[in-house]
Amino acid sequence: MPVNVSEMMQTSKPDLHGLQMLQDPRKYSPMEIRMGIQELAANNNMVMAQALTDAALALYPDSPDLLAMAGLMALASEDWGDAIELLQQLLNIQGSQAPVMTYRMLVRALRCNLEPARAQRILMQGLQAWPNDADLLSEKDIFFEGPAVMPSPSGIN
Repeated sequence: MPVNVSEMMQTSKPDLHGLQMLQDPRKYSPMEIRMGIQELAANNNMVMAQALTDAALALYPDSPDLLAMAGLMALASEDWGDAIELLQQLLNIQGSQAPVMTYRMLVRALRCNLEPARAQRILMQGLQAWPNDADLLSEKDIFFEGPAVMPSPSGIN
């Protein structure tokens, strides 16, 4: 079903800025769009947040801001395949400058998607960059010492 942006703007005032971005996202930077997506999601307007995310990624496919936001949205909706694809692309772009959160999210998505071997490789990569991170160390304990229990999607930070 097509989304009528004009109609949504008239009925949904709290996230007006995010909805305005849908009319022509080319007018906005990736950071501004990320903030608009956050605004829409915070107001529980997930359909419009996803529409803005999709439009923004079409314009800025290599934007770390947008890839991170899209990855979070995919994790929140338990769309593990999309989350993995987006977060792997984000990790590739960030390279050696990748923040620990990218590793955490990607490891979690891989584990939830029942890809433990790949999750373990990313985890070890993350631990090389962030050897003292408590969350990554906890994931390591689960892999190497703990029971073979899959994480709960609600455990995503």
